Amino acid sequence: MDYKLELVLIPVSDVDRAKKFYLEQAGFVLIVDTPIGPDQRVVQVVPPGSGCAIGFGTGLTSAAPGAAQGLHLVVRDILAARAELTGRGVAVSEVRHLEAGTWVDGPHPGRENYQSFADFTDPDGNIWILQEVDRSGVDQSGVDQSGVHQSWAEHGSD
Repeated sequence: MDYKLELVLIPVSDVDRAKKFYLEQAGFVLIVDTPIGPDQRVVQVVPPGSGCAIGFGTGLTSAAPGAAQGLHLVVRDILAARAELTGRGVAVSEVRHLEAGTWVDGPHPGRENYQSFADFTDPDGNIWILQEVDRSGVDQSGVDQSGVHQSWAEHGSD
């Protein structure tokens, strides 16, 4: 039995402002924007290449705007992703990695999977983490070069 995560709700204070940010600056794709009842509206957007959408709107969650922390966007090339986002006006932190438990500027020297990070926030303060993972080195068993099992390789992406 597959259990596929397809939607994550994030709390926002201004639906139109959030929609504009995610579409025009973050480069997400609009799936739906519709009223679902009195004083209720749902917007769903999806990051390019992702199988999981992000939802926000009115009357969807009681969480405070900005409460979503540490949502990860996995990218093959963190430097290119950062350049793309900053080119569209998103304030993205510098790329960093850990060495001996301390943050160091720049991507991991060997560009190893799961080792390089950058972050940005949406207008409400929801925090997004860019994390570099190059899955081109995943073998047929679903294990990547670092020994981490990649279940997506085993089950497909549909």
